[in-house]
Amino acid sequence: MSRKRVAILGSTGSIGTQALDVIARHPDRFEVVGLAAGRNAALLSEQAERFACSLTTTVADGPGGLMRVAVESEPDVLLAATDGAVAFDAVFAAVDCGISIAVANKELIVAAGELLVAAAGRSGAHLLPVDSEHSAIFQCLVGEDRSTVAEIVLTASGGPFWRTTREAMARADLAEALAHPTWRMGTKNTIDSATMMNKGLEVIEASRLFGVPGERVRFVVHPQSIAHGFVVFTDGSVKGQLAAPDMRLPIGYALAYPDRLPTQPGGRPETDLIALGGKPGTGCLRYEFEAPDPDRFPCVRLAYRALAGGGTMPAVLSAANEVAVAAFVEGKIGFGDIAGIIESAMDRVECGEPTLDGIRAADRRARETAKALVDNIERPSCR
Repeated sequence: MSRKRVAILGSTGSIGTQALDVIARHPDRFEVVGLAAGRNAALLSEQAERFACSLTTTVADGPGGLMRVAVESEPDVLLAATDGAVAFDAVFAAVDCGISIAVANKELIVAAGELLVAAAGRSGAHLLPVDSEHSAIFQCLVGEDRSTVAEIVLTASGGPFWRTTREAMARADLAEALAHPTWRMGTKNTIDSATMMNKGLEVIEASRLFGVPGERVRFVVHPQSIAHGFVVFTDGSVKGQLAAPDMRLPIGYALAYPDRLPTQPGGRPETDLIALGGKPGTGCLRYEFEAPDPDRFPCVRLAYRALAGGGTMPAVLSAANEVAVAAFVEGKIGFGDIAGIIESAMDRVECGEPTLDGIRAADRRARETAKALVDNIERPSCR
């Protein structure tokens, strides 16, 4: 079996490092041919040495560095794991070359998903979701006629504030917002989980990736984070995907697709309960599903609004959210201010046509508007 050539945009981040962990466990299946990082040059150097990868780049090399890793390394699959819009051009160039994309960049699909799906359709490139929820839906749809899909149901962990009052959430500090009960993610994604913006963005992603209108994409809160998604079919049947909350599983599925990677010798779990998502020593498993609470988590409503508005409005939502989250992390605003800044930016930035140039312009205007809104907040609402 020839090894798959893998390039990674965002190799020093949470998803990138976990992907390299997966690759290290299967050296007979994968070859790392390109690595792109932000500013962590020391870790990038360690990764390059560990995986004998000669083509590396950092933010100091500019957009051309990302393009070299994405295209000139000639990968079979490109893992897009950067934040924001920095790698859009590189990813689109790879898709145009027919290179499959393991998608771990929410902003890419939220802001430019329609364009990317169309480009992949023209070139034959596969778009392989890495988010656990979209990987679940992708797996449930393998071999199915898309016309028989009645509804897509994503699951949400509920994050650290699912049992918290809105008043207490408004006063939450950074440590509390980062205390995710089940998942290990980067700072931005963890804050998005706390606001549930992550679920709103995932609804937009699911609509784009799977061609299902927004009103037929829903989610339920599932605190155990074991069932990751369901597809409801027109005959009333439901398919779901279950696994332990470990990002290395959907990463491995995307990198190896259409194959599956064995997690241990023989590929069999120790017990049936572990196979159903339990931890070692589990004697009983219970799955809970609860209706979402849009009143305490207004970011969900904003995401559905952006999806319904179409055009460049999802890009505005995504960019304003990035600015608001960064401002909270930096202590400039309170947790309770995040949704208000996003909504105000959406009210102020005009929606345009979803071309790449239009998306870039909307992204820029949204960031400028959100930053101005942040600057007008005198102090965090939690103080």
